[in-house]
Amino acid sequence: MAWWQAIILGVIEGITEFLPISSTGHLTIAEKLMGMRIDDPSVVAFTAIIQIGAILAAVIYFWSDIWRILQAWWRGLWWKRARRKFDYKYGWAIIIGSIPIAIVGLLFKHEVETVLRSLWFVAFGLIGWSVVMWLADNRAVNNKRGETETSWKDTLAIGAGQCLSLIPGVSRSGATISVGLFRGFDRVSVTKLSFFLGIPALVAAGLLEVATKYKHISGGVGWTPTIIATVISFGVGYLAVSWLLKFIQSNNFRPFIIYRFVLGLLLLVMLGVGNDFSRLIKNCYIIDTC
Repeated sequence: MAWWQAIILGVIEGITEFLPISSTGHLTIAEKLMGMRIDDPSVVAFTAIIQIGAILAAVIYFWSDIWRILQAWWRGLWWKRARRKFDYKYGWAIIIGSIPIAIVGLLFKHEVETVLRSLWFVAFGLIGWSVVMWLADNRAVNNKRGETETSWKDTLAIGAGQCLSLIPGVSRSGATISVGLFRGFDRVSVTKLSFFLGIPALVAAGLLEVATKYKHISGGVGWTPTIIATVISFGVGYLAVSWLLKFIQSNNFRPFIIYRFVLGLLLLVMLGVGNDFSRLIKNCYIIDTC
């Protein structure tokens, strides 16, 4: 991978990781346009590893909240009185909500890295989940639930929805935000909760790829481009987190829904035309009539 490709992919990851438009879907499209084999083990590992940069940006941005929750959760493990605080319960809720994606991700790791690495899945994921997001966003007009009303049942449901993000095009944030909106949370609270649930899942996924696929990176994409893309995704990701939280305070998710729906349709058209064109060229070559 060339350094300029790493920079482009790092920017794409940083922008799309937290927006409900599917970072994996965008990276898959970009990698394909760059002529890469999107099901190659080194490319799959690269796509997962550079997410660590964007997630670290979210950790730093929300560090005061994360540290407050961690402290309350730790004190609650040892002192009964501390368990009355909401942050203790919130800490457990986040842990419980992170369990489904860990189980499903490990059980279907091979399928995610092979079968689902297809632009057709990206296209249908973008379009199909856009409909779900549209329904959820319309419902959110009257949503009043805030962060302090979060229970482990809520995060378990949202965490189960997060499993759908293993399908490229669905979007992790799009899935978690949609389920949260259906459960009555306001847009700002559910967006923040989406970040908290994404941090353990994506950090674990990235570290697992580093531990198990480092040989593929060394012999394929290369560690220098991977590090460059991770650093770029960190910087761009920090800006994206800040922008999204400000944007959603006075706006809905409709611009993202329209964008992903149009992109999915465009991708379907390109895939259809591409297959027809390839078939035409192949037939002309075989019968020698062109």
